[in-house]
Amino acid sequence: MFHFSRRVKIYLAFILIVLAGYTISRLSFSSNTVPKEFIEARLQGALISQTIVDISNQIGSGLEQVNEFDKAGKYKEAFELTGDLIKKSQEVRGRAVELSHELEQMTKALAGIKSTEARGAALEAIANHLTVINRLISYSDYLAQLLVVLRSRFEGAQPDTEISTLIQQINAEVTAINNFNRQAGQAMERFDAIIMRK
Repeated sequence: MFHFSRRVKIYLAFILIVLAGYTISRLSFSSNTVPKEFIEARLQGALISQTIVDISNQIGSGLEQVNEFDKAGKYKEAFELTGDLIKKSQEVRGRAVELSHELEQMTKALAGIKSTEARGAALEAIANHLTVINRLISYSDYLAQLLVVLRSRFEGAQPDTEISTLIQQINAEVTAINNFNRQAGQAMERFDAIIMRK
């Protein structure tokens, strides 16, 4: 996993916004009109999705530390860190609600896209983002289970579920979230290519 400095991240975010602005301006003046509502919801959805991925990756890094604390018998530290990760998970859930709103706006605007091929690519992107939201539910559930298990360990009990198993499940959800988000981005790239040549 690559770790970038804050300055690099800001620069990359700026480039993303500039490219998105360029794409939107091209789409706006395309002979194959794309509804304004779709364009606006798409841009907001892309920004929200990236935030979700960023927070999910932060949680993934935190879980590695939780696992290390568990191996070292530092259950209090593991419990406290998991509590912080749960807060991040709640933030992700809030962002997921925002994303679902933008996806709803995009879906409503699909009928205004003239090209059947472009509509298909847009629908694929929306479907992938909906899958991201569904995986986030599982992800949040696993985090909540992890907190319960750590609480039991901290209180001296021996829970049935292994912490490492839950961490593997959470990491699998993070991987799935990243993959479906990437597939959504690829579908929108195809959408752009189709619209540009019309």
